[in-house]
Amino acid sequence: MEGAADMDDQAEIAAQASGLAEILAPRLSVVFCGLNPALTAHLDGHNFSNRSNRFWRVLHLAGFTPRLLRAEEEREMLQYGLGLTSAVSRPTKSASELTKRDYVAAAPALEEKIRQLAPGNLAFLGKAAYAAISLRAQIEWGRQPDEFAGASVWVLPNPSGLNRAFDLTRLTDHYREMKLAVDRAAAPIE
Repeated sequence: MEGAADMDDQAEIAAQASGLAEILAPRLSVVFCGLNPALTAHLDGHNFSNRSNRFWRVLHLAGFTPRLLRAEEEREMLQYGLGLTSAVSRPTKSASELTKRDYVAAAPALEEKIRQLAPGNLAFLGKAAYAAISLRAQIEWGRQPDEFAGASVWVLPNPSGLNRAFDLTRLTDHYREMKLAVDRAAAPIE
């Protein structure tokens, strides 16, 4: 087991050294929480940099960004009240390499980060991380009944190109549902 811990520590150091950054600031409207960084993102130094990943396109189509951002422009998310983090910091070729134990072990650090930054909403990209962290076997898409570290929780389909269960239209519909709810919650009461 000690060898596995050493490998995790080395991956953490490598991820930090690659320049792959979390895009975070206090009091953002939404922080999107990926399962973990892809190896391609780790190597490129930018989140969701694989051409098959639909994250940037879906953000734009759902109305979160006024134009289509490229992975290299990831820091511009902050201008729109958006942030980005990962449930598990260890990069993998596929999120299927992660176990429930990986998510549970990473949960305290994620909770502390979210509590300190106090975003209005935390959107898990895929069910695996939130299911493990919340200890709930059945998770539905959309807004969840619980909060996480003071933030409203959403579970959205993973935008990975490997996620064949959601075409671009269905994926965008889920993200747009969240965008409309966030906008309604932020609108002044007349």
